Parts: sequence; C-alpha cells; structure tokens
Amino acid sequence: MTALQFELDAVLDTLADQGWIVIPRALPAELVANLREACLQVWDDGRFHEAATGRADGQARRAEIRSDSVLWLDQVDGLPAVRAYNAAMDEIMQAVNRGLYLGLTELESHFAVYPEGAFYKKHLDRFRDDDARVLTTVFYLNENWPADGGGQIRLYLDNACQEFIDVEPEAGTLVLFLADRFWHEVLPAKQQRLSVTGWYRRQGGSLPW
Repeated sequence: MTALQFELDAVLDTLADQGWIVIPRALPAELVANLREACLQVWDDGRFHEAATGRADGQARRAEIRSDSVLWLDQVDGLPAVRAYNAAMDEIMQAVNRGLYLGLTELESHFAVYPEGAFYKKHLDRFRDDDARVLTTVFYLNENWPADGGGQIRLYLDNACQEFIDVEPEAGTLVLFLADRFWHEVLPAKQQRLSVTGWYRRQGGSLPW
C-alpha cells in the first residue's frame, strides 16, 4: 500500500507546467516521526560529516557557502524508516518517468542537519560538467517549526533571481523542482533544522564545455 498522501497525477501536471511543487503532509506523520528519530540518532552517534561543495576531486568544505552536515542514506539504508522513505520516493520516480519521460534511474539522498546559524548560499543543484541530476527533492522533518525559526528554502522562480517563494521547513512538506533550472538557498536557521535532501538522477555524462 502506498505511503503517499497526495495525488500523483496532480503533482505531475504541476511539475510539467511550472517545474516545481510544494506538497504539505506528503507522507504519513508516523513515517515522518520515525525518520526524524533515525536522523537524530545517527546525528547523536557522530556519523555525520561537514558538507562540501563541488564533486570528485573538486570537492571542498567552504563554510562561507554552506555550513550544514550530512549523512548519505545508503549508509543507513537498513533502518526501517529509511526503507519506507525510499519506497515512497521510488513510487514518485516511477510516476514521473511514466508521465514526464525524464528517464530517471535512481535517487541519491542524505540526511541534512543545519545547526543553529547554519545556511546554504544561492546555488544550482546540477554540476556544470554533469547532467545526471534532474529533479531535486527536499523533505522536512522538524515538527512545529516556529514562524521565526528561519531555515526556509528560498526558491527563485526567474532567471534574474528577483521572484521567489520561501518554503517553511515544516515536518512532512516535500519540495520538488528541476535541478538545472531553479536557483535556491537555505536561509540561516535559528534552531536545529532537519531534512532529507536528494536528487533523482538519470544516466548522465560529462557535458562538452
């Protein structure tokens, strides 16, 4: 039985029309709570590492750009909550492939913890020389996020980055957007902020530039 708490066809229509969507209460509250507990447990176990920018040999920790810490889900994919989350996200991937023909083959994702004061400056999610990342996913785990808690994702809707929406990091909210099209940033968090961030990927390769 599906864990998704929304109509996939409506999501596909919105993605096709505008390239992004925000879905409140996307997964059951029990699954969200279990994911939050799992995230905090591995955080307390010291398994996270400071996030880097770039990829492969070009990866580097640049605290002036981002100051979160991450743990890839494939390192904890035996946890029941992670298995349930991956199953739900796979259902979305299959639907996107059927409806939008994006050729997605896998989801890479990680827990992300933003301590108080942490942020991530404006960026695109597709690497300059690799087109494998197609669709970004952000799923929030914090319950009862306060109005003054900061930590919103600011999604820029135009190329000039003048028009934007701010999405509150409230537990159960799922954000999807095309990785090569939308600049975005995470505003400074005023308390610990938890999420699962990922990218649906296709078979990609180096681009000729």
